[in-house]
Amino acid sequence: MPLTAAALPADGGNVLELQFDGDDTAAVLGVIDQVFAPADMLVSDGPIMVPQLFVSDMDSTMIGQECIDELADYAGLKPQIAAITERAMQGEIDFEAALRERVALLEGLDESAIRACLADRITPTPGAATLVATLAALGTRTVLVTGGFHHFADPVAEMLGFDRVVGNRLAVEGGRLTGGLIGPITDSAVKAAVLRDELAVMGAGALSLATGDGANDIPMIEAATYGFAYRAKLRARSAANGRVDRGDLTAVLGLLGIPRADWREV
Repeated sequence: MPLTAAALPADGGNVLELQFDGDDTAAVLGVIDQVFAPADMLVSDGPIMVPQLFVSDMDSTMIGQECIDELADYAGLKPQIAAITERAMQGEIDFEAALRERVALLEGLDESAIRACLADRITPTPGAATLVATLAALGTRTVLVTGGFHHFADPVAEMLGFDRVVGNRLAVEGGRLTGGLIGPITDSAVKAAVLRDELAVMGAGALSLATGDGANDIPMIEAATYGFAYRAKLRARSAANGRVDRGDLTAVLGLLGIPRADWREV
């Protein structure tokens, strides 16, 4: 079956859909880059349709911030922790080791800082709420899976309307962070496993959508039918067959062929 490609050119025009013989996704994405960049794009080896499952990263994808970096600011440690975060997102250091190192630096921080951070610093990415609400209205199951923390992910998921949340748990004793974590780590392998496990329940032929921005999202992006890199680091962008480089997250709706009249504006 020929490749189908959809692109939102930088001139703000409607979606351009093309079909190509062959199966070289990277080559088609490269051509779209050359002709239209910056553009939002999706390449598929079959007809592009609304997926039954949507799994997304949280930090710098569904929200505009890295929660641990913002929380670190309350401890006066943002530059140190943000530097580790950046290296982990680029795939330069092991995710779990980087996570534990950053959390350890937060030992003794009052739990109230999390509530303050949520209220003052954490905001949805433009288009995120509309993306989730529209997919949900069309019958798509939505899952937020993050290498961040339930302290942040649970309220973010409730705000945006996700059906399920998977993340890490900060250890708290006496109202203060201990510098440790509770339970297993949600890393790149877990993100991909969540997508596959959810999809398996839906049966043969179910389509999946994933969005993310960093190295920790690559296995999930690669496992999805439509794997989108949102304003992503180079490695994640290279692994994706969908890219949002210019628009907000509603670009995904356009590239999936969902008419504007069916969007649930939030």
